[in-house]
Amino acid sequence: MVVAVKVFKKTSPNGKITVYLSKRDFIDHVDNTDPIDGIVVVENDYLRGRKVYGQVITTYRYGREEDEVMGVKFSKELIVVSEQIIPKIHEKIHITPIQEKLLKKLGQDSYAFTFHFPELAPSSVTLQPGEDDQGKPLGVEYHVKIFVGENEDDPGHKRSTITMAIKKLQYAPIARGKRLPSSLVSKGFTFSTGKISLEVTLDKELYYHGEKIGANIVVTNNSRKSVKNIKAFIVQHCEVTMVNAQYSKYVSSVETREGCPITPGASFTKVIYLIPLASSNKDRRGIALDGHLRDEDVNLASSTLVPEGRCPAEAIGIVISYSFRVKLNCGTLGGELTADVPFKLLHPMPGTMEKEKISALKKMKSIERARYENSCYTYDDDDNIVFEDFARLRLNEAE
Repeated sequence: MVVAVKVFKKTSPNGKITVYLSKRDFIDHVDNTDPIDGIVVVENDYLRGRKVYGQVITTYRYGREEDEVMGVKFSKELIVVSEQIIPKIHEKIHITPIQEKLLKKLGQDSYAFTFHFPELAPSSVTLQPGEDDQGKPLGVEYHVKIFVGENEDDPGHKRSTITMAIKKLQYAPIARGKRLPSSLVSKGFTFSTGKISLEVTLDKELYYHGEKIGANIVVTNNSRKSVKNIKAFIVQHCEVTMVNAQYSKYVSSVETREGCPITPGASFTKVIYLIPLASSNKDRRGIALDGHLRDEDVNLASSTLVPEGRCPAEAIGIVISYSFRVKLNCGTLGGELTADVPFKLLHPMPGTMEKEKISALKKMKSIERARYENSCYTYDDDDNIVFEDFARLRLNEAE
């Protein structure tokens, strides 16, 4: 059976340069990140002594574009990788199977390149704008820039420049772990003896996008107050490191009066399930998303992972975490009792059984299209490569 490999391409406005990428989503495995591998094809005799350079640029926007006045900008653009592609500086370069096939198919005017993300480079995150927001959305985004110039500092011309948006995503480790995260809290009352205890235990520590998150809730009332109702939330916590700002958003919630009121001396146990989905949070300002807003099936942002031995405070960009929050309403004078249990929400690692199951689940819910991986290459012929134009992800620079 011949497996078709999808390759993404984009051509410069003057038609002289074409860039091919084997994929546009690059996985951060915590200890290493997939390299950006591609091919540049230049029309014969076009360069005439000039050179072709490649860059990986990250844009970190931490403020609204409409608030930029008097030269104050709320974004940082950093060139994290910059290399000369043509003529080659490094004669020995590791060629991937798809690059080898493309070089053979595209001929002698094609050149391979490989870029590597720097250590601790932030993941791609987009903060969902509100209905009244204009301009570019807040978040961290990456794009590959290929241009023709005399030297590395030459800005190049738009006619001979190609910009392709890419994403850097974190995936879950293969082993989920067997720890069941839990939290036990209690609350006493002024002028009243006894306490109300609340214990929340999750069935896993790590969940995949689209999975049900189950929490076992145990309420023990040894006070003279009554519990009126129970509320449960999935909370997304965002830390914008550039301005040292933090905020939280509810991405899923439920309220129940089952078993209520929980009277003095009584106990109550219940399992509550919630599913956090981006499709349930459309047009809610500030929700962190994985990827580009123009994708109809974008996910919530994945939890931020740091390498073992590193402090979580070393993470940069927009740091994402999640918690399962349960609130007990103890009446007007009793107030609320709140318990938070942290967990991780990530994409399953490609190739695992969980990946296949969750992909089917996401397809049913229309929240994620199939990912294109380059792990299944065949060498039987050159006609099993499918080229897809990159125009869908073209940046707004021409608009």
